[in-house]
Amino acid sequence: MVCMSYPTQVYTGDNGEISANFRPSNTPPNVGTAGKDAIHYLATTVITRGEFGLYRFEMKAKAGGPKTHYHKTISESFYILEGTVRLFNGAEWIDAQKGDFLHVPQGGLHAFRNDSDAPAEMLLLFTPGAPREEYFEQVSQLADATDEERARFFDKHDSYFVE
Repeated sequence: MVCMSYPTQVYTGDNGEISANFRPSNTPPNVGTAGKDAIHYLATTVITRGEFGLYRFEMKAKAGGPKTHYHKTISESFYILEGTVRLFNGAEWIDAQKGDFLHVPQGGLHAFRNDSDAPAEMLLLFTPGAPREEYFEQVSQLADATDEERARFFDKHDSYFVE
C-alpha cells in the first residue's frame, strides 16, 4: 500500500476566510457559442492559485478535435457529461460516454474529437494549473500563421503534436 501525505500547508490563518468562487450555470461561455462549440472557464489557474484549471467543453455534432499530442508539464483529464466523445488514450480510440473518465499524465499521448451526429459535452481538468485560456482563445487564429509562429505558439502552451 502506498502511503500518501497531505501537501505543504498553504493557508496559515487560524479562522478561515471568505474566498470561495461561485459560477452560476447560466454564465455564458468564455469562448464560442453556447449549444455549439463553446468553452466555459469553470476554474482558471488564476482562481485556483495555480493548482488546476477546469473547463467545460460543448462540442457540436461532427466537431472534430485536436490531433494526437502530449504535454510535458501538465496532466489532462476528461470526464464526459453528455453524448459520445472519441478519446485516444495513446494506444486506441475509445467511444467515451456519459460518466466515462480518462486521465492522461504528463507525456501521455492523447487526442479527442466528436465524430458523432449529436452534440457532446465534457469537462477538461489540467493539473497543475496553466494559462490554457490564452491557448483556447488564440488557437483558432493559427490558420494564417507561419510554421515558425505555429511552433512557437504550441511550445509556449506545452502542446507537442505527433504524426
